[in-house]
Amino acid sequence: MAQALWANDRCFVISVEVAGVGTICRVVWRGHVQEMSELDPLARDAFMDVVFGVEAVLRGLARPAKMNVASLGNLVPHLHWHVIPRYRDDAYFPDAIWAPARREGVEQPLSRPILSAALETGLGKQTKPLL
Repeated sequence: MAQALWANDRCFVISVEVAGVGTICRVVWRGHVQEMSELDPLARDAFMDVVFGVEAVLRGLARPAKMNVASLGNLVPHLHWHVIPRYRDDAYFPDAIWAPARREGVEQPLSRPILSAALETGLGKQTKPLL
């Protein structure tokens, strides 16, 4: 189940637990937009600042072997980015988490209160209520 962690007037961040991996985040644009090219340049920059900020926070907290940042949205045509810490012993490494699992995998869950506090430190104070 997804849980909201941080928000501003343009986007919000949720965390999701993925079997065989652990905690990942999604950064979701508030307005109904399907593609990055639909945003004006300032909005794109602001959105990507949040995506890269989430990546830096997760990298600092989780100490993964690699970070994956992806914008897919084929099933949900609403602009969002996946920010995924990857571990050598996760179920899918080195493949994408959408590939078939290679092994059972060790999950690396992150404490939501700690992650939420780290996002507020890394991204600044929330400027809009979560969801």
